[in-house]
This record gives sequence, structure tokens and C-alpha cells, in this order.
Amino acid sequence: MEVLTRVHEKNLVRWAADRPEVVVFSGDLTGSTEIQLFKDTYPDRFFSMGLTEQNMMSWAAGMAREGFTPFVHTFAVFMYRRALDQITISIAYPNLPVRMFGFLPGVTTPGGVTHQAIDDVAVLRGIPNMTILETGDATDVESVLDLTLAIPGPVYIRMIRGEIPRLFAADEPMQLGKARVLSQGDDIALLSTGICTEEAMRATQALQARGVGIQHLHVSTLKPFDDPLVVDAIAGARFGVITMENHTVVGGLASATSEVIARRGLGKKLIPIGLQDTFIHGASRPYLMREYGLDAPALVRTVEQLTRADLQIGEDDLAAVRLNPVHSAAKTEAL
Repeated sequence: MEVLTRVHEKNLVRWAADRPEVVVFSGDLTGSTEIQLFKDTYPDRFFSMGLTEQNMMSWAAGMAREGFTPFVHTFAVFMYRRALDQITISIAYPNLPVRMFGFLPGVTTPGGVTHQAIDDVAVLRGIPNMTILETGDATDVESVLDLTLAIPGPVYIRMIRGEIPRLFAADEPMQLGKARVLSQGDDIALLSTGICTEEAMRATQALQARGVGIQHLHVSTLKPFDDPLVVDAIAGARFGVITMENHTVVGGLASATSEVIARRGLGKKLIPIGLQDTFIHGASRPYLMREYGLDAPALVRTVEQLTRADLQIGEDDLAAVRLNPVHSAAKTEAL
């Protein structure tokens, strides 16, 4: 597996070179949200707003009204918790093209509850005009900027950073409203998003080897959520559906999937893998994924529950896990 470093920082500078309308905002987290290189390269298009997130979102709205395309960067919790009113009234209500990059989703930080965005999708899905995207690998991060060009209104992007894998081919970009088909099968529909896709991929080969047909889809568009590939996968799943997300199971991918099942009358059982209506404490990502049941072994257990089969799959049967140090050289500090 190829692992890349600071993908967004390098890609953004290249991508914005011939797009002078793109301006970047920082909430005093320039190094931590991978925009230092943009600041150095295009200083007249960079705005450091300090720890004033509400003001930053209002500024972004004003710049958007003047014909610019603001790219707002901060930790997700500081964006949707502190500036929700400004996001809703100043940006979403007038349907302005502000791109919001929320970092540290879920278990990707050891910073504890004050820094872990575990309900951002749930909160922002309810806002009209909002598009929600989630990145899961380097290709997603590289291609999400192009994807936003086709979206006239506000976009919220769950971003990963630092040392991230390339799971998908570089020439197969993220597409709006279209999932990636990672494996075929008609026993279980497996929908994963964000960093959980890497964990799901660790288990699917072993599950297939035990005779379990897995239709695995990597979902990168969380709103709108009307992909025909998802509908078909659910409809064709013999045992049912499993969702896997780095987020609470309330209001995110699991909820969106259950809405599709109900609205379409698909009549399938759904078992959600995610944070089970709980806060999480500060620790390393591998520990948190294991502790809260977001990893490959958790998927195996859930498949066994859904199929009522003992598949005899142990850690040795799973693909090797990629372990990143908590204090990575790719970011300035643990947060």
C-alpha cells in the first residue's frame, strides 16, 4: 500500500494556481490543517482569522457574495459547533459556494472529546443546501477539490491529513453521489465511508474466502444520499446491510441508509458499525478503533451476527494493518 504525506497541502497549491477566485481561511490552525504551503505561495489569498470561528464563517460568506470561492480550514469541532448559526444563516440559507474543510473526524485524533468530531455529519445533514463529502484515502483528498467545482452551494468535507494511504487508483477520482464498488457479492451489502473503508478492506478478502459474498461500496457523498448503486446493493443483499463509519451511528451513514431502506420499501435488516451513542476518550487511532468496534475484527463479528455463522476468522486471516505513530512527522503536534 502506498502511503503519502501532506497530500492536501501539496495538491491545493497546484490546484489553485490558475484559480485566483479561491481564497483560503485559517482558524489559527494553519500548520495543523495543511495550508502553510498555500500561505507561503499565495499570501495575498490567505486570511488568518485567529480563534474566531463565527467571524471567519461570516467573512467567508461575505467573500463568496463578492465572487470569491472561500476554502475554510479548521478542526471540524470548531467549525460546526462554534459557528453553526453562521453556517446556517450566512452561508447555507443564501446557498453560497463556501467550502468547509473539517479536520480530525472521529478517532483520527488523540485529543479527546473537545477535538473529536463524532456528530458533525448528523448536525450538518439537517441543513438545507448543504453537500457533505468524506475523504478516505489520498485519491479522495486529491480529487475532492475538482468535485466541488460542480456544486453551486456550500460543501462540508470531512478531511484526513498527515500520512494517508492510496486505496484507489489516482486516475479514478471521487464522483459526486456515486460510490466506489470494491467487491461483488449478494449475501451482504457493506457500505463504508472515510477511514473505515481501509479497515473494511482488511476483512472483506477473508470473508469472501469463507464463502460470504460481500458487495462492498465506499461511500464518499453523505448528502445527497440517493446513489442508485447503493439502492441496488441493498436490494440485492440476501442477509442484510452493514454500515461502517467513523461517526456516531445516529444521524450519519447508518441513518441515511436506514432512510433509503424505509423510503424505498426495501425491507432489509441493517446493523450499523460506528460509535454507539457514546463519547470517546483520548488515545491512539488503532486503540480507539479496537475499543469502540470500528475495525476489521468488528466487521467480522458483525458479519457472523448477520449470517448466524461461525466463520473462524482470526487476526492472522486479516490483511496487515497500517500503523501510524500518534506523534507523526506529518503534523506539527498530536492535535
